[in-house]
Amino acid sequence: METRLVERAGVAFETIPAAGVHGVGIGQLPRNLWQLGRGYLASRRILRRFKPEVLFFTGGYVAAPMATAGRRIPAMLYVPDIEPGLALKGLARFADRIALTAEDSCKFFPQHATTIVTGYPTRLSLAKWTRADARRMLGLDDHLPVLLVFGGSKGARSINSAVLDNLPALLAQSQLVHLSGELDWSRVAAARNNLPESKAAIYHAYPYLHEEMGAALAAADLVISRAGASTLGEFPLFGLPAILVPYPHAWRYQKVNAEYLVRHNAAVEIEDAQLNEKLLPTVAELLGNRSRLDTMREAMKSLSHPQAAIEIGRQLVALAGERR
Repeated sequence: METRLVERAGVAFETIPAAGVHGVGIGQLPRNLWQLGRGYLASRRILRRFKPEVLFFTGGYVAAPMATAGRRIPAMLYVPDIEPGLALKGLARFADRIALTAEDSCKFFPQHATTIVTGYPTRLSLAKWTRADARRMLGLDDHLPVLLVFGGSKGARSINSAVLDNLPALLAQSQLVHLSGELDWSRVAAARNNLPESKAAIYHAYPYLHEEMGAALAAADLVISRAGASTLGEFPLFGLPAILVPYPHAWRYQKVNAEYLVRHNAAVEIEDAQLNEKLLPTVAELLGNRSRLDTMREAMKSLSHPQAAIEIGRQLVALAGERR
């Protein structure tokens, strides 16, 4: 998925062999270590050819070979989630600077002198939409609340299932923009085709949105989603109140992200196992309470860092300048 997005943006892309070692069975460990060794050699070849002045890492085991091969090159690490994973903690030893999405992440790097809270970087194209333009482009009714359902690039099966199970009731409360992901698209399309014409007109379903994603965020009054790192940047950018359903198999990352937004009164959390039971009453409570929704909107907006990408860029340029 990332390969297609990077190439779509016109950015040169190369891959290196890599594999994880944490939580891997003893039988698979030698193969994964061999992959990391191959990745180290591939990284050295890329570095000799590209001659970078600075390295930029956002975590994951794929970064380990490059960080090791480029350990004499100034490096910056960016921590997208509130709590870093093991790979990010390991990469911190190679980093001259660490950029953070939120102040809460500072406690995970107590020994590192240079940590900067930049916020989560968002694409410039997201912010170009006004609410009026976004609703017009998506064909939404100006007089009905808009509920956005978003499960990520591949979708979220439990969220999609809960929405489809409660679809008529949800459409009785709001118009719905449903980004299902590719995996469940056939189910979602079939459900839309089975709706009465009046309900189908306010059920706007898509497998995925690219340039129009900003329109979906700008048009919405409330969003239901997982709690990946992008929720820490994109929802605050639009001041978008959220119902967060952390993916239960993503270690603690999404749970901690959701708790951060809930603690700041910008979101409410529903456990994945309770989604079918709690989705409808939670949506009804929030959409029916304009005052609470406005409070959540202001709280979410207060967490926004619209200049995050620019600040990360400044830090990288400064590191490159130090090497020169």
